[in-house]
Amino acid sequence: MKNENKNLAWKEVGKKEILKTVVMTVNETTSISPEGDQAHFVVMDAPDWAIVIAEKNDKFLMVKQWRHGEDSLSIEFPGGVIEEGEDPAVAAARELKEETGFTAGKLTCIGKMNPNPALFRNHIHVFAAEDLTQTGTQNLDSDEFLEYFEIPKAEVYEKMGSPEYPHALMVSALFRYKIHVDK
Repeated sequence: MKNENKNLAWKEVGKKEILKTVVMTVNETTSISPEGDQAHFVVMDAPDWAIVIAEKNDKFLMVKQWRHGEDSLSIEFPGGVIEEGEDPAVAAARELKEETGFTAGKLTCIGKMNPNPALFRNHIHVFAAEDLTQTGTQNLDSDEFLEYFEIPKAEVYEKMGSPEYPHALMVSALFRYKIHVDK
């Protein structure tokens, strides 16, 4: 797709780090437009993320955690950062186990998307988890404070995008899941 529509493509010719944080690096890029004009843009580099939609007895395993940007609690599917060099499926299995104490007998990649292509260079990898086994308790990272629940699928579908479920990436993940199960 990058070679199609060359009359629309910009060419990056420079990059300057503006801010480096634990979760992302903010860069100012310099690019040349299709007409040869130069412009500056802000682009965020971050690791890829995994989201796991785990179904158990017509319920989804969900987590509730504080989200600083929203300044409130958010109900979401389990997931997190894919470590450098880590396979996305391995990260998805790790995050599911860490956040819920469950493992999946079957893990299927059902999508890969950019969270916001205007600003981000990373991707989310969405997985469907089946044949769940509870192996024990959560094993959270030192900065994670979350609870997991089993929530009826119908309730999740109904409330997704509401104040309780504000995370837009979870809506995208649920859409990929619906396509997956409707095949």
